[in-house]
Amino acid sequence: MSSWLLRGVVMTAVHVIARVLLGVAVVNAPLHSTVWKTIAIAAVVLVALLWGGIDGTADARANPDPDDYRDLTVRWLQAGLLAGVVAGLICWILGRFVFAGIGEASLFVELIAGGSFTALLVFAPAFVGAAVGRFLVRRDQRKGQDTEDDWSVHPDRDGEHVAG
Repeated sequence: MSSWLLRGVVMTAVHVIARVLLGVAVVNAPLHSTVWKTIAIAAVVLVALLWGGIDGTADARANPDPDDYRDLTVRWLQAGLLAGVVAGLICWILGRFVFAGIGEASLFVELIAGGSFTALLVFAPAFVGAAVGRFLVRRDQRKGQDTEDDWSVHPDRDGEHVAG
């Protein structure tokens, strides 16, 4: 299974579960719907942020040179788009035929507006998490380096830079 497909399927499940729990909570306690919506969005964002951070950390450890980093941006964009469209379709089906409380939007609105929002809820935090994970690993790598080991700035690097 492709790495973006796995991430997209898991993030779809996280979004659908959050949306179903949100629907149940809003039906049972409608006066607290703002709190429940915030918690549901925070759950999806937190999972994407943490998983993106894990991806960034693993990628930076596997590739010490930043030029060799894998393209996590496209991976998470594809995962976000998949999660947005599939979660929108599943939530529309559930809202139409199973649970009355998770939404009354049309299929077009669920797929386009809801899908776009879900894609951003997955992509943006994962992108930030990957950047932070890479930054933390590179910072630790720079702490461990000695300036004598860095041949890019060493005077004996090549013939042109030999002191003499």
